[in-house]
Amino acid sequence: MSDAGTRAHQLLERYLHELAAVANRSPYTVRNYRTDIGDFLDYCEEAGLDPLAIDRRRFRDYLAALRTRGMAAASVSRRTSTIHGFYRWLQRQGVVERDPLYGVTLPKRPRRLPKVVDPSVIATLIDAVPTDTPQGLRDRAAFELLYGGGLRVSELVALDLGTVDVQGGSAIVRGKGRRERVVLFGRPAIQALERYLRDGRPKLARPGERALFVNRFGGRLSARSVQTAIKRYAVAAGIAEEMHPHLLRHSFATHLLDGGADLRIVQELLGHASPATTEIYTHVSRARHAEVAAEAWQAVGAEVLERARRRKQL
Repeated sequence: MSDAGTRAHQLLERYLHELAAVANRSPYTVRNYRTDIGDFLDYCEEAGLDPLAIDRRRFRDYLAALRTRGMAAASVSRRTSTIHGFYRWLQRQGVVERDPLYGVTLPKRPRRLPKVVDPSVIATLIDAVPTDTPQGLRDRAAFELLYGGGLRVSELVALDLGTVDVQGGSAIVRGKGRRERVVLFGRPAIQALERYLRDGRPKLARPGERALFVNRFGGRLSARSVQTAIKRYAVAAGIAEEMHPHLLRHSFATHLLDGGADLRIVQELLGHASPATTEIYTHVSRARHAEVAAEAWQAVGAEVLERARRRKQL
């Protein structure tokens, strides 16, 4: 390895150490950063380039090489951002005078519509939860609230007793950016919560515990436990779709728009800072309507053909 390559790798290890020790990034994130930036440094080494003196044009050559390898646009965009972060750190450290990636246009990511399921699938999932155990009452109430209130799973498990007005069908949640909002939920969630609080939670919670949803040890329920429970009940119910908590939130938003809800109202209920984030659900709603219309026309066409065939037989 060249002297320039050796120095760049040493700086990378310093950067990764700072991410882990100071920024408290997870080992998984640090490993991904090492892979992404390390691949770029290896490319520079093979091309005879000094990564600490690279320019924008040479970096675009690297991006072109990634696409030639067949890397998806989303992955190229993520890797560009990761390497960009490394150069911004190098600039702060005084290693480079300027960020050579400044102004590089990221590859446009294809717009992916959130996956949703029909209300009947949600009903099948919830009906699969038994209500003859404290854990079953808890899980049913949690699922009803996830779907009925459009909560993120992190918001659900963070709820305390004092933040939920069961009778009024509302709760105060703290979402991304620690922004507080009020979520509303209907009769199915109210009834499930009432039964859980009456017959389930008292048998699970340890004294003094303020968490609304508690685990079998009496402490706060984890997001991972909710994820696992949803998958377990979905398999038991024979649901073909891959079920997860955020799917219930996506479905909540889309079903509201299907029912004619105003986009701004849905934005407030979801806690989105920008209406642009919520607008993607309008595309899902339109796509669902188009699919239903296409199926309806197919059925009509099949019926017309069948009637014509019968007339010929007569």
